[in-house]
Amino acid sequence: AETSYKILPSTNGCVSPNRFTPPPNRRNSAETDAGKPRPTLKARFAALRHVPPFLRLIWATSPRLALASLVLRVGRAALPVATLWVGKLILDHVVLLANTGGAASPAPVLRLLAIEFGLALLADGLGRLTALLDSLLADRFTNDTSVRLMRHAAELDLDQFEDAEFYDKLERARRQTLGRTALLSQLLAQGQDLITMVFLGGAVATFNPWLIGLVVVAVIPAFLGESHFNERSYSLVHSWTPERRELDYLRFVGASDETAKEVKIFGLSDFLIDRFRTLSDQFFQQNRALAVRRAAWGTVLAALGSAGYYGAYAWILVQTVRGEVSIGSLAFLSGSFLRLRGLLEGVLSRFGQVADGALYLQDFFEFFALRPRIVRQAGARPFPRPIREGFTFENVGFRYRNAQKWAIRGLSFQLRVGEKLALVGENGAGKTTLVKLLARLYEPTEGRILLDGHDLRAYDPAELRQEVGVIFQDFVRFQMTAGTNLAVGRIDARQDAARIRGAARQSLADSVVAKLPLGYEQVIGRRFAGGVDLSGGEWQKIALGRAYMRDAQLLILDEPTAALDARAEYEVFERFKELTQGKTAVLISHRFSTVRMADRILVIENGRFVELGSHEELLAKDGRYAELFRLQAAGYR
Repeated sequence: AETSYKILPSTNGCVSPNRFTPPPNRRNSAETDAGKPRPTLKARFAALRHVPPFLRLIWATSPRLALASLVLRVGRAALPVATLWVGKLILDHVVLLANTGGAASPAPVLRLLAIEFGLALLADGLGRLTALLDSLLADRFTNDTSVRLMRHAAELDLDQFEDAEFYDKLERARRQTLGRTALLSQLLAQGQDLITMVFLGGAVATFNPWLIGLVVVAVIPAFLGESHFNERSYSLVHSWTPERRELDYLRFVGASDETAKEVKIFGLSDFLIDRFRTLSDQFFQQNRALAVRRAAWGTVLAALGSAGYYGAYAWILVQTVRGEVSIGSLAFLSGSFLRLRGLLEGVLSRFGQVADGALYLQDFFEFFALRPRIVRQAGARPFPRPIREGFTFENVGFRYRNAQKWAIRGLSFQLRVGEKLALVGENGAGKTTLVKLLARLYEPTEGRILLDGHDLRAYDPAELRQEVGVIFQDFVRFQMTAGTNLAVGRIDARQDAARIRGAARQSLADSVVAKLPLGYEQVIGRRFAGGVDLSGGEWQKIALGRAYMRDAQLLILDEPTAALDARAEYEVFERFKELTQGKTAVLISHRFSTVRMADRILVIENGRFVELGSHEELLAKDGRYAELFRLQAAGYR
């Protein structure tokens, strides 16, 4: 048996292609969902509780469009009955004309024909106008919910994005943002068809009420079958969420400008294609088996419904032959019965689809039910301007969600105002985690961080981040203009050209922009037409400019010169020393030529405090820092 894998997000929030882990044995993805049973009929009905809030969202999107669509659908709902009744009157007059040898006046027939023609035109016009309004409403709804999703995602905590289960919820919510417009159409059509059924049912019941019961009995088997297979389809799609994310990732890795070099150099194309084909074939096989069973049972159950219809049709014919029903009434009843049966089948089938759509809505609303833990507390303290004492770590520990190992633990030290503190340690020691705690992107699992003697939780996190300028080693290369890439550091100042140019000058990014054909208006990156790509070092200068745009009290640079050559690195740090005068700064670097410029150096190993002191003090201690320093210095001898 083939082994199936899923991709888990890495600790920095990006999906790592090397972190494949096998899921539990999947006997049948349609029957299990990470160990959960398939949703029962009761669960599907319970999911209908999400329909009212969904309708409220639609109404809030555009009350005028929603109301106009509703009024038009009520009008359209009455037209089928009116058309069938006019047809009945036409046939009865035609029979009368035939029986009287043309003695009766044909004028009523002509008038009725004109009325039926008018009803046909009206039905077509209302149909086109309704479709237009529904399309506009669906587009508005998709746009509004996409904005809500982006805004809500921005409010959630960083460590939530580093959890595989959260990614599955986010992926399902993202798909529902685009896919729930179909549910909107289904709900609107359902309402229209139900109104039409009331009109038709009332008309048919005046002739013989038991015909309505026969219609219901005829369509129930098909409804139950459709409901069953809709539920199986939902289970299959839901249980395959992790694998579908992996398929999307494989598509990206296999055909992207960001990965093309390594795919070619390492000859990864066949590996990626084989992995994609294996997963996609597994999904295809399960989906095909479900589709075949659905088609077979659908044929059998539809035949039962047809038998019920033709039984009723035969009874109407007998009544007509006996003279108990006129030819016009025969046409009206047979047409109404056929339309009623079709509508009831559609309503029941669509009801199953709406119930299944409500299950998907559950995914949608589950994402919006997620709440961040890092929030502004009532009565939050104003952020100190300026900071007077600095930051104090008191026995701080942090562990990622669902992780057994502590990322950092037992950290106690002080970051003084105006101090330049360097963090040193091997990869994975916890340096980046520490600065994320400092910027309150994470909340300590244990211990606390104080700012000017008060717990960091007492301050508004948004205000705190406004005073912190951070450039991470995995900074984002926004496929936007050079000016916007710089302005990201203080996006509300994106129209301040002087500030953008000043930040570029301070980070040496001005020399990069000077080479661009359109200067600060040049799109950088290859994703869009006309874009110009930059080297790693040039991108890093742009990213550094964001920190200077911030003009923050605390500046954090995580490997800020990793992609720079020796001369550029020297120039950057000469300027860095000037620009951080009077500011507090935290610097992460593996280059000891950079580290030694700090006032003090904190050495971390396996997430724990090892040493703290100046470069000279730590060399004199001859501890871990001295050992690492000598190892790096040996490479230059």
